[in-house]
Amino acid sequence: MQRICVGFLYGIGAAVVGMILYATFAITTGIIVGYVSLAVGWMVGNAILKGSGGVGGRRYQITAVLLTYCAVSMAAVPIWIHYAGKQKQAQEQDLAARQRQLENDFGQQGHTAIPAPNKARPSMAAGLAMLALIGIASPFIEIWEAGPNFGTIIGIVILIVGIRIAWRITARRPLEIYGPFTNSAQSTS
Repeated sequence: MQRICVGFLYGIGAAVVGMILYATFAITTGIIVGYVSLAVGWMVGNAILKGSGGVGGRRYQITAVLLTYCAVSMAAVPIWIHYAGKQKQAQEQDLAARQRQLENDFGQQGHTAIPAPNKARPSMAAGLAMLALIGIASPFIEIWEAGPNFGTIIGIVILIVGIRIAWRITARRPLEIYGPFTNSAQSTS
């Protein structure tokens, strides 16, 4: 039982690092490709195998598959947050420019814009749970919104290959027995 727990913890660590790697690559380069999911599958599979002491099997495979999928799909959340922040900033700048233009055109300096009404915000736990669910469903949300295009299909195929890598790495190893060995008489010269 201890091996599965340690393997699971190592796998979670690798999944978090893989998610950060995936999101950082996508944000810094502006290229969102699924090739990083191959590295995530490899990292998670090897981490689970190292944490379990080299023991593989169905439990480890299922854990590796779930962690790899969650890491890759959850990487969409920080990417979306990054681009939403950029879009919000651009909208605020555009709104401020329009307001300055209106003030110049109509001479209404000194007046402030009408503040937006306060909206009820969900609790932090509810917000995090919603982000997690959206992240886990992100590959399917992309297909739903954009339709099955070439890039989305390739991304999902690469994700499946990354999952397959994690599955194979954590497979049960065949038991190899060497022996029986006979004691040989030592020669006395």
